[in-house]
This record gives sequence, C-alpha cells and structure tokens, in this order.
Amino acid sequence: MTGPQKPDRGVSTPGSIVLAMPGNEALARQISERTGMSLGSLETRRFPDGESYVRLLTEVSGGTVHIVSTLADPDPGFLALVFAADAARAQGAGRVNLIAPYLAYMRQDKAFHTGEAVSSRSFARLVSSTFDGLVTVDPHLHRYLSLSDLYGIPGATLHAGAVLADWIADNVDKPVLIGPDEESKQWVAEIADRLKAPFTVLTKTRAGDRNVKIDVPDLSSWGDRQPVLIDDIVSSGRTMIEAARQLPQKGSRKPVCVAVHALFAEDAYDRLAAVASMIVSTDCVAHRSNAIQIAPVIVEGLRLLGQTSRRTEAAS
Repeated sequence: MTGPQKPDRGVSTPGSIVLAMPGNEALARQISERTGMSLGSLETRRFPDGESYVRLLTEVSGGTVHIVSTLADPDPGFLALVFAADAARAQGAGRVNLIAPYLAYMRQDKAFHTGEAVSSRSFARLVSSTFDGLVTVDPHLHRYLSLSDLYGIPGATLHAGAVLADWIADNVDKPVLIGPDEESKQWVAEIADRLKAPFTVLTKTRAGDRNVKIDVPDLSSWGDRQPVLIDDIVSSGRTMIEAARQLPQKGSRKPVCVAVHALFAEDAYDRLAAVASMIVSTDCVAHRSNAIQIAPVIVEGLRLLGQTSRRTEAAS
C-alpha cells in the first residue's frame, strides 16, 4: 500500500507516542502517519569509554510510549533500548511497549549440548522485565506454541503473509510458490490460497549453520509459471541459495526470492543475487532488498495489543 494514509486513530490512545531507536526512523514515521500518534524523538550516543547515553527529547508523561526497535544484531543496541524504556517510565509514561518487527534470540530454544545457555528464555525475561507489551512479526516459534510460552507480558504475534501475497499479486505473473522446508508449509499454503496459486514445499536436511541439503522435485509441469521462493528469515542464506540454485536444474526458472526478515549475513545477499531473478523483503529489517512495507501489519498489531492489555487490566 502506497501514498498518503488516513490515520487509523482507533489503535491509539490520548498521549500515544512513537519513538524510534536509531535505524528505525522510517518505520516509526509510517506508524505515526497511519495511526495519528505523535512521533517523538530521542538522542543516543556513546561515551568515550563505550557506554551508552540516552535522552528523551519528547515529553511522555501520562502517555503510552511505543518504542520501535527491530532486534536484528541486538547486542550493540539492546542496553540503549532498555535505557530508553526506563527513561520513559521515569518521566511518567503510563505504559511502555516494544515494537520489534524482528525478534532476536528465538533460535536457541533448548540446550542442545550440556551447559548451553537457552538464550531465548533469558532474552524473553529481560524484555518482559522492561516493557509492558510486545508487538512482533513472524517470530521463530519452532518449539514454542506461542509467544506467551516465553514472554510474561501481553503480546501481538503478527504475520506478514497478507502483505507478501499483495506484493506477489501486483508484481509476479502466474506464480508458483515454493517453501524451502516443511516448517514453511503452513504459511506458504496460506499465501498460495490468497493468490489462488499452486505451491510446493521442498525437503531440507541441515548439517550445520552453513551446510544444508535441499531436495527439489521435478518442477517441469509448472514450467510456464514463475517460481516464488519464500522464507521467513534469511540469515546465512544457505537454504534459499541452494534451493534457488537447483530450481533451473529441475525444469523451473530462476526464482523471485521473498523474505520477511532480511538479515543477509556476510556475503549472503550477493550469493543469492547470482542465482535469483529478483530479491525482495519486508522492511522488518532495513536492507537494500526492502520492497514491502510492514507498517500496515504493525498497526493491526497495536490494535490487538491494546485489546489484550485492556482485558489484562480488567482481570487484575
């Protein structure tokens, strides 16, 4: 969806303020424009010894503060995020929520080897002790049924399927959707249903962070269709790269590659570009492949979070 938007004031409350951590300004501005919430500002810098400095430049007393901070590469900026939340609370903010389109530390969801930290639980405890609510998009809920299994605060778990489907409908003629593994089947099927398009799911065997084996079936019966390879997270990119490399060998075209979270570590983007016809992603994580705005999904998440928070307050 492009162009000026009529503010959806139904998701905001009097005194609602959107604050952006560094690098999240564009998304915060889109949320402000779509909701009519005030767009606040803050200052961050580092002292000579490397410690973080945070100052809110907007009055937040009595209001609900939504801090926008995608959590890709979280370690360098997480303390500043905590300091911003604490500063808002110290100034009298009624509630402080986190809008994290990408939620970090969801992969290590069990101790695979003796002595390993289960970082997903540790990180959830830190976030839950800092914020009153959480909005995120397609978190990696592999061994958890829902975000509430980890986080002790009200949350809105959102899905990018609708905006991915809209982009594909507008930009790809006669698509066939391809999921890289069985985990992707449910949401690839949902997007395919929205588009009334065929889909298939590949078989993946992972031998390590950068070593995957993909089994691709014969796709020649769909040779007249444009393959669209969809994944939620592209980090090392090995899964999508290997799938894209094999598709032309199985009677298909070079795929359009679509990702929700464009992490693209190291040279992953360049390697994928060599075997793909196009790479696009949502702006959950800022990247040169961003072509799909996630703000409409976030706005709906704020509505859901508000409803959940009101029910929680009424029950307490």
